[in-house]
Amino acid sequence: MLVPKGIADTVVEAGKKKAKLSAFKMILLGVFAGMFIALAGVGATLGNTYGGKIAGACIFPAGLAMVVVAGSELFTGNNLMITALFKKKIRLKELLKNWALVFLGNFIGAILVAFLAVISGVLDGASDAVIATAANKFDLSFIEAFVRGILCNFLVCIAVWMAFGAETVTGKIVAVFFPIMLFVLCGFEHSVADMFYGPAGIFMAVRNGVDMEGLNFGAFLFQNLLPVTLGNIVGGAGLVGGGYYLAYLKNKK
Repeated sequence: MLVPKGIADTVVEAGKKKAKLSAFKMILLGVFAGMFIALAGVGATLGNTYGGKIAGACIFPAGLAMVVVAGSELFTGNNLMITALFKKKIRLKELLKNWALVFLGNFIGAILVAFLAVISGVLDGASDAVIATAANKFDLSFIEAFVRGILCNFLVCIAVWMAFGAETVTGKIVAVFFPIMLFVLCGFEHSVADMFYGPAGIFMAVRNGVDMEGLNFGAFLFQNLLPVTLGNIVGGAGLVGGGYYLAYLKNKK
């Protein structure tokens, strides 16, 4: 594997390449990543139902493994592009464009899988859990969702950082497994995962004719996705990206 300074340099170079992608590729590869994370959410939901919380936590890392190995654009991982900005390799406008378009692509991919998973019936055996998961996420206070978002993307970006350090496919998969398992087990909040869990709960409630107050897209967007996304940026760009920039990339006088 690469030494930490080598990882930091690799992350900066990756940030430069991500910033140069066309808008079409940012959205398309964002859709793939959203689908990968959402499909991991489907598997983790079934794992929770039939095997318990640890089983679900061990299944969910498959999502980031697909993102890292297959090649796609994930908003939360792309928070590490902040290192390239700090090194003046990309402009703020390029960073924000990537984040916005990738976020949009992630949303499209995740909500598509949520819709297909519900109407296909594969989640029928876990329908109560699907609805309850969404309801619990929407019931979090702004500060609770925000802080859980910070803790989550700290671990996700650590996973991505370690994956950059691994030089084999096996190494990359192992690198992402434990931090992702940990965030799921602890109940932290991941914006792209919630793009699946929130809509899936709403779709399932509609499909089953369950009338639950507060289970709607307004609650999803403003009580869950907004604070979680802000927390993810703080945890990923602020703590991991900013911290490792200071440790390995900042020019010392």
